[in-house]
Formats: sequence, C-alpha cells, structure tokens
Amino acid sequence: MKHAAGTLAFIARFVVIGLAAAFVISLIWPGVGHRLRTHFGLSPTEIETSSSTSAPAERVAGPASYADAVKRAAPSVVNIYANKMVTEQAVQMYTDPVLQRLFGGRPAGPAYKRREQSLGSGVIVSSQGYVLTNNHVIANADDIQVLLYDGRVAKAKVVGADVETDLAVLKIDASNLPVIHIADRQPVRTGDVVLAIGNPLGLNQTVTMGIVSAIGRQLSSASPEDFIQTDAAINLGNSGGALVNSEGELVGINTLLIGKAANAEGIGFAIPVSSAKKVLDQIIDTGHVVRGWMGADYTFVPIAADSGLPAAARGAQVTDIYPGGPAAQAGIQPHDILLRIGSDDIADPADLRRHEAALKPGSKVEVSGLRNGSPFHAEVILAQRPPMTPTASLDG
Repeated sequence: MKHAAGTLAFIARFVVIGLAAAFVISLIWPGVGHRLRTHFGLSPTEIETSSSTSAPAERVAGPASYADAVKRAAPSVVNIYANKMVTEQAVQMYTDPVLQRLFGGRPAGPAYKRREQSLGSGVIVSSQGYVLTNNHVIANADDIQVLLYDGRVAKAKVVGADVETDLAVLKIDASNLPVIHIADRQPVRTGDVVLAIGNPLGLNQTVTMGIVSAIGRQLSSASPEDFIQTDAAINLGNSGGALVNSEGELVGINTLLIGKAANAEGIGFAIPVSSAKKVLDQIIDTGHVVRGWMGADYTFVPIAADSGLPAAARGAQVTDIYPGGPAAQAGIQPHDILLRIGSDDIADPADLRRHEAALKPGSKVEVSGLRNGSPFHAEVILAQRPPMTPTASLDG
C-alpha cells in the first residue's frame, strides 16, 4: 500500500513539474505548441479550431493619411492671376451733412485707371496645355498668368467660356505638364471623403478635407446645373480648383460657396467632373457650348399627403410655356406632367433639364406624360437654349 502511495505521489509531482515547465515555455516561446503539432502532422485542437472560426472579421479602416492622394493630384492644380484695368473716378465728399446724405460727393479731377487682380485656381486636364477653371475668375481679364506647381509661370489665353456653368478653358504653352487623373470608375457618392485643392486668399496651394454632403444640387430651377455639395473648406481663391477623391482623382471643379454672410458654414459647391468634361470637349471643338431647349419651366410633381401615392413621384410638371417656343409649338400646356423624353424616363425637373440640354438644337424628340390624368404624346423640335442668367458666384 505504501509502495502504491509513493508511486502516485511521484506521478503527481512529475505532472505538476511538467505543467509548470510547459507554462514557462509557453511564456518564453508563444505558439510553440501549435508549431510542434504542425511539425508532427497533428491536427489543431478543438479549442483552436472553434476560436479561429468564430473570430470576427477584421474591420477595414480608412487611411490614416491622404498624403498619397495629395501627392498625386497637387501637381496638376495651378494658381491663376487674372489682371484687368478698371476705370475709377475720384470723389470729393460734400462737407454739408445734408448734401452728403443726399448726393454723397462730386467728381474730383479726371478719371484714372488702375490695375485689378483676381485670384483663382485651375486644373491641368490635358498634356496639350488645356486648363479648366471658373469663368468668373478670368472674366474681362486683359492678362492671365498661370503659376505651375513646380514654380514655372506661363501666360494663358482663353479658348472659350460657358457663363451658365461658370466654366472656362485656358491654354498654356508649356512642356511636361502633370495631367490630373479623372475619376471615371464609379460616380461620387454622398459620404465619400473629398479633398479641395486650390489657392485660397493667395496663400498658394492649400488642401482641405471634408465629405460629399449631397449630390445633384440645383441652385437655379431654370438651369441644368448639377452641383456636388461638400463641407470641405472653400475660400476666396479656391474657385476653379480641384475637388478630388481619396485616391487623388478629380471628381469636381470647385466653383462657389455660401458663406457666413448667409449664416451658413461648411456649404460649398463643385461642378461634377462629368459635366465639366462635356463643357471642356465642346469648347475645345467649337469654342462654345450649345444646348437644346424646349422652352418651358418645370417643377416637382405635387402629391397630396392622403393620395396613397409614393411621396417621391417621378416626372416633372410644366409650370410655364415660353410663347413661340418649341414646347408651345408642340402643344405642351401648363400643368402637363412629363414622364418620358425620348427613350428615357424623367426622374425630376433637374433630370429633364439635363436631358434636354444634352440634345442638339434642331433635333426632334418625343415627349410623353399625363394631361388631366390622361396619357398624351407630343413631338418637340428643340431650339438652341438662349443665354440664361448664371448662378451668382458667392465666393467673390
């Protein structure tokens, strides 16, 4: 009996010492057990197998830095200095407070001219030297200078401008130009991270970051504009600069902002690169932009709250017809609901504006919809869109 007890005690001490040794070895060489099992061809333990299958997938985090995107896009963004001569008249104020309040002052001496410079930004979009910018940056300028990322200065000439979209195309004579990469793989989405690169307040190239706050913004119901709204900081001088995605690809041209004067903060707008590209191609080809026009104004289709219909009904309701215009000649009437143009469904008034603007003047298109609840069809021969009042640039 004593012999059996001694044997059990010896085995217990051996087990305890072995477990202690295994514990120490596992602390010094983590994972040694798994490597030994693999070496001898043994299968993983049940605990290891179950833990590996139940472990959650790793979360994919966004980049900790956007330096690579900036490095890719920044060389393609230029500073624009547009100079023009303005005529001013010196005024001498009346000393009498009543006369000063009524008339302000009177001319004092001959008129004089002074040089005025506006600051802006631009984006190199072609190795041939084409630069996209805003029209209001270079409007009425006598001399336009472009400062490149590498410090070179080039004189620019205006190839053409489109007042309605506030875009202009410049041409510079320079070699080895860094051309921006255009995002064409997927459309920009609300919530996407974007970077605004430009020349705010003459500080030279500056980068700000934000997200896409909304897409498809339309600030004028009579225009086919289609803005990207962003909260990336845009300041005076950013106009015409690049709005790029997290990979440094161009998604828009920064064009205007709504500032603190309107009690707004973080509301800026950019022209989508798809729209800017169409304007660019037309200006390079013909020197100007031509748009189709039906001669009507539209609004959203009204849906009563208790109608049982979806709140976001498709289509556009005609609010006004221009006398003698294409829509009037085709018999379209106010209050008609337009649902289809050509082979495309109409989503909303802005969608209809973009469709008609994309068609060539003189082309015939079938428009269909509802009149007093009954289907109707009309053939419209589009005219050339007349000059419209552009959306005011709010960044000065």
